[in-house]
Amino acid sequence: MSLIRIIYSWVNATRPCACIAISYTLLTPRLGDFVDRGFYSLESFLLLLCLKVRYPDRMTLIRGNHESRQITTVYGFYDECLRKYGSANVWRYCCDVFDYLALGAIVLGASNTLSPASGPADEETEIEVCDQNGSIMSRFPRQRQRQQSSQPSSSQEHGANGSGPAGQTGPPGSGASGSSNGSVGNPAGAVLCVHGGLSPLIDTVDKIRLIDRKQEVPHEGAMCDLLWSDPDDIDGWGLSPRGAGFLFGADIVKVFNHRNDLSLIARAHQLVMEGFKEMFDASIVTVWSAPNYCYRCGNVAAVLELTEDDSGMGVFSRSNGDVNRSDGGRGVMMESNGMMKSGPARRYRVFQAAPQDSRGMPAKKPVADYFL
Repeated sequence: MSLIRIIYSWVNATRPCACIAISYTLLTPRLGDFVDRGFYSLESFLLLLCLKVRYPDRMTLIRGNHESRQITTVYGFYDECLRKYGSANVWRYCCDVFDYLALGAIVLGASNTLSPASGPADEETEIEVCDQNGSIMSRFPRQRQRQQSSQPSSSQEHGANGSGPAGQTGPPGSGASGSSNGSVGNPAGAVLCVHGGLSPLIDTVDKIRLIDRKQEVPHEGAMCDLLWSDPDDIDGWGLSPRGAGFLFGADIVKVFNHRNDLSLIARAHQLVMEGFKEMFDASIVTVWSAPNYCYRCGNVAAVLELTEDDSGMGVFSRSNGDVNRSDGGRGVMMESNGMMKSGPARRYRVFQAAPQDSRGMPAKKPVADYFL
């Protein structure tokens, strides 16, 4: 399964499928911000809609803060539709679709072991970082008990051969931080996918289903928070410098994950130069899948892959419009002896932007101010 963050119109107009990693898609929640700040926002979004129609059970499109009438009139999508079609009708149709996108998704049935890659990995490997060719850049071991976090061996980084000097961070460009050494939080096997973050008005994932999402993104409230909030190194809740949503700390994530039997929150919304960033003992991750953001940032991008478990239930997702999520997930998240499973193993594939001359983007075309 692949979790792909923002496309932001970096799609190659002539070979779009190669850019969004369809080849390793089993089930793909996409974490929002499909339009704005790019030359091909419309093509990107229409491609995703075509894939949703063709593979309705394999695609989950999650709304981002840019899937909004107000935001798209400022950051480029409105102008793009007007330029390409001579009227705003296409923009209006797309905005109507935005109102029906899910606000979040729960991924159940992810295995706690990695599928085979380009090198051997034992069951104690929880996190694996690969380049775009599948070559392993670094591995991080699993932490099965909370007290292990204080032991030096638990924070060691393993090289591609499973050995090598210890370190608190991964290789340059890996996105691996000192907290990326295995999960020590609630060891349930479920992952919450959302664009922005958490809300002080939502303490259970089932409350997300109760939100009337078929509307323009409001300026405040639970729906706004899900699309605008960010994690930060603070205690509790804080005011967001964005002017919408909130900042939330590790203690908020810990309580929310424990209450909802989650092992990981996968979110987007913030540029990460290394493609991904895990925080708070790997209990939340920011995944960014738009390389060379705005055609000038020079960042790499990443795709998060979760492996299908071997229980026969597979990997599946339930959006915020589905019911009976908890009943469907207990068998996946519990061992036969009643103990909770370890958190899902995950692989990050890090890649760079395609050369500009191969993406159909005019090299001398001036970059609009909203790309800044």
